[in-house]
Amino acid sequence: MFIDEAAAKTNMVRLYGWGPRGERLHAHAPAGHWNTTTMISSIRLDGTTACMTIRGAADTEVFRTYVQEILLPTLRPGDVVVMDNLRAHKSAPTIALIQDAGAEVRFLPPYSPDLNPIEKMWSKVKTSLRRTAARTHEKLLEAIAAALDSVTSKDARGWFGSCGYNIN
Repeated sequence: MFIDEAAAKTNMVRLYGWGPRGERLHAHAPAGHWNTTTMISSIRLDGTTACMTIRGAADTEVFRTYVQEILLPTLRPGDVVVMDNLRAHKSAPTIALIQDAGAEVRFLPPYSPDLNPIEKMWSKVKTSLRRTAARTHEKLLEAIAAALDSVTSKDARGWFGSCGYNIN
């Protein structure tokens, strides 16, 4: 199981679009104030996720809360929890919580998002969020839930395989 964070904002727009041949496509992109939401999630090979959202940025305390309230109920003895090297992930009390549940904690090598299949999940989620173009916090939360629900076991297996993990 891999864990990571990503940000979503209420000003997300599509990066590409279709327009008449030879003409530049013009689309609305909101300016001004927007809300940022941090998504913290895990992904398993079967595609299941355990996600939490908060307004603003995540820190060590927020990550520990995620582990206690969201992740621990989904952990099974023998699980391997893989994280990047964010300082919040390396908190001794947080690692102890995971290990006390019977799971092993491992860290990815520094600067290696190519080895983290959850990065590919975030790409799918953010593409969906751009398409939805939620402009309020409530609509953004609904869009995040729908985007995460669209993650399938086939997606997860493909992402794990493309990161070099033997999935057979």
